[in-house]
Amino acid sequence: MTARYCSLPRQPAPSYAPGLAAERLAALLGGRRMWVNGTVLHYYFFDDAADGSVITVPSTGQTRRVPWAGAPEQREVVRGCFREWQDLGLGVTFAEVGDRSEAELRIGFQAGDGSWSAIGRDALRAGLNERTMNLGWDLTAPGARAIALHEIGHALGMRHEHQSPLAGLHFDDEAVYADLAGPPNHFSRDTTYVNVLRKLDASEANGSVWDPLSIMEAPFAPGLILEPEQYRRGMEPPGTLSPADKEFVLRWYPPADPAAPPALVPFRSAPLRLGPGEQADFTVEPPETRTYTVRTFGECDAVVVVFEEREGEPRFLCGRDDEGSADNATLTVRLVKGRRYFVRVRLYSAWGSGETAVMCW
Repeated sequence: MTARYCSLPRQPAPSYAPGLAAERLAALLGGRRMWVNGTVLHYYFFDDAADGSVITVPSTGQTRRVPWAGAPEQREVVRGCFREWQDLGLGVTFAEVGDRSEAELRIGFQAGDGSWSAIGRDALRAGLNERTMNLGWDLTAPGARAIALHEIGHALGMRHEHQSPLAGLHFDDEAVYADLAGPPNHFSRDTTYVNVLRKLDASEANGSVWDPLSIMEAPFAPGLILEPEQYRRGMEPPGTLSPADKEFVLRWYPPADPAAPPALVPFRSAPLRLGPGEQADFTVEPPETRTYTVRTFGECDAVVVVFEEREGEPRFLCGRDDEGSADNATLTVRLVKGRRYFVRVRLYSAWGSGETAVMCW
């Protein structure tokens, strides 16, 4: 199969307070797109004929709507790929829903728009009528299943492996631009730069070493890579989940602890005692219906998310990321007596000598 590349759209660079220590900044960059563990990611397939992109036909200047709906066999490939990731035993789980308002991931199949996905929690920034993922190639073609596995990897927060600064790949830049400008990708120079040639910050890489077998690695035709010499004749990753891929997602999303999380009692702080990237989970059963404040304390950067239990499943209610600011992560949320809630806190970093804690009041 001719190489079909992922075409992530360019995203604005994150903005953090000036003067952050290097370790603190690296922790923020590395974890800012990752979901808190225990999240149920609901995915939705666009299927209404009215859902689609309006494009202009160059030859006539007229506009037409290109639908986002996918054929049943295309959807089934994607379902199977979600199951493959899920079968690793991830603490994050996937569930298909028929209502887009219930979905964190909304998937279209617009032909001609390539394949791309929001990376991790960036999906929450998209409107309910917008796609967070597009799968624009025929997924039933030989080898094309890897495209869906790759885009789900992005949805879990993974980045392109060939863009890791740890890869040591030296490209013939102009040859890459020329190759991807042609069929079937038809990339602009900016799209090629964003998805292939731009190097990531080391803290954003998927691992501490380069993995040429990763599902997040792209294939390259002969002559596009100058160094290492062994890849001058081309690179063809297997298109499957590598051991390093599995290690990465299980490190961020370990299997759920069967023990019930401790209770977070209103007006009583709970020490976190977390290292960078670690997470603490709590249950809240509010004694009365009202608006509550949930906040972290101490010199730390963290993300706090509140879920409501509905039919035995945690459903996202609200979240707050302090994004490296001087203020702790704080959110207000209305909790209802008789219902059960989960508070999950993931720590980016702690830089002070005192304890870190979370409280609900």
